[in-house]
Amino acid sequence: MYIYLVPSPIPDALAAYPHLTLRSEEHVRLAIESAERLMNIESDDNVAAYEAFDAAGSWTGGGYAVLNNIPVTEDGRNDFEERFKNRARKVEDEPGFVGIRVLRPLKDDTYVVLTLWQSEEHFKGWQESQAYSHAHRNRSTSEGLTAQKPTMFPRSSYVTTYTIE
Repeated sequence: MYIYLVPSPIPDALAAYPHLTLRSEEHVRLAIESAERLMNIESDDNVAAYEAFDAAGSWTGGGYAVLNNIPVTEDGRNDFEERFKNRARKVEDEPGFVGIRVLRPLKDDTYVVLTLWQSEEHFKGWQESQAYSHAHRNRSTSEGLTAQKPTMFPRSSYVTTYTIE
């Protein structure tokens, strides 16, 4: 499965693909989910392209999207992906959870953990839950990837949030 983040408005040729309209204060992006690679749009510098290597839940039905953007070096990709493939999978049981896509970048070094929620309040509830604490328990310890392999993250990660229209 492939995910493309495309600046709005969506080109007519892509309108048939299932997509979400993501709105932030700064811009509107369209997130397209496709079973096959869309090589015709990957070459566009304005399009972010990803392959989902882990997914659960639905692509539709949410009102809030959170993208955790995590730069990873080429040498760190295997360790990073292995950690996510073996994640606790607690988020799927949280109230208001709609879906998750863990995305491998096709054009740059920044992975994206995209979660979809019924609302911003549901996402904040997840952040305050014991399940969240459990899922992120090793983050700042010697068992966390940041401590084990600090050079695998060339820059700080950052979060972007959107309402889904």
